[in-house]
Amino acid sequence: MKRAFVFPGQGSQAVGMGKELAEAFPVAREVFEEVDDALGQKLSTLMFGGLLEDLTLTENAQPALMSVSMAVVRVLQSEGNFTLSDHAAFVAGHSLGEYSALTAVGSLEISDAARLLKLRGLSMQQAVPVGEGAMAALLGLDFEAAEAVAKEAAQGDVCSAANDNAPGQVVISGHKAAVERALDIAKEKGAKRAVLLPVSAPFHCSLMAPAADAMAEALAGVTFRAPSVPVICNVSADVVTDPETIRKLLVEQVTGIVRWRESVEFMKAQEVEQLVELGAGKVLSGLTRRIDKELTSTNAGSPAEIEEFLKSL
Repeated sequence: MKRAFVFPGQGSQAVGMGKELAEAFPVAREVFEEVDDALGQKLSTLMFGGLLEDLTLTENAQPALMSVSMAVVRVLQSEGNFTLSDHAAFVAGHSLGEYSALTAVGSLEISDAARLLKLRGLSMQQAVPVGEGAMAALLGLDFEAAEAVAKEAAQGDVCSAANDNAPGQVVISGHKAAVERALDIAKEKGAKRAVLLPVSAPFHCSLMAPAADAMAEALAGVTFRAPSVPVICNVSADVVTDPETIRKLLVEQVTGIVRWRESVEFMKAQEVEQLVELGAGKVLSGLTRRIDKELTSTNAGSPAEIEEFLKSL
């Protein structure tokens, strides 16, 4: 069976994530300790039993989600003599999950990924004053219709498509007033639902330009290696293997659209039959079912799920 492995993004975090892995597997504990050391903070303590509002802060959620995904990868390697290069046709990650994917296939070191994601979270948060930006999910409109809604709502403000998650599930981002205007326009255009999202900043739109500049500077100082498995990039929905191109596209990703639907459709067109979600939550598995019902999806995030997945190989 041809498989691709996918890595979750923000919104998949939950207090307690990674705790079972840390208790069951020394290699998972080592990942969490490595991230704690790289950041100079006890992120693992916050993940295992802190307050959700602290974990949800972008600067914490991003490295935390990467660390759980990498803990799963290390457990698969130690328990099942498993390597992604032997079992994966492609890897892809949703937004910050792209950093997890790159780390899993040897393009980035865990410590570098943790520091980059901490900075990415901080710089995204600082790019727009709290309360000035917003994001909303438009359900029941295709991507082109959602883009048209955002354009109509802009009226001189920023309002654009941010995430093309699945057919009929598009997220828009921009100035709060424009995004709120888009909610009404979307309902007029036949959206089943149009709802503001509980996020602290308007990600993946041009308002994130200061964060993109900060990331360009930080990424310039980090070593990237060629990945052991082809990576499907968010902003192009296509394969990337060249380290310099990866670096450039990670900068573009801060303000660019997460083309997740197209990424999954690309993998399906390359005869991938199964997507395996490595890390916290089951968000991407749900999107896979919406994008293409012929694709099977499975999760490996807990010790029980990892055991079940390894048995299926």
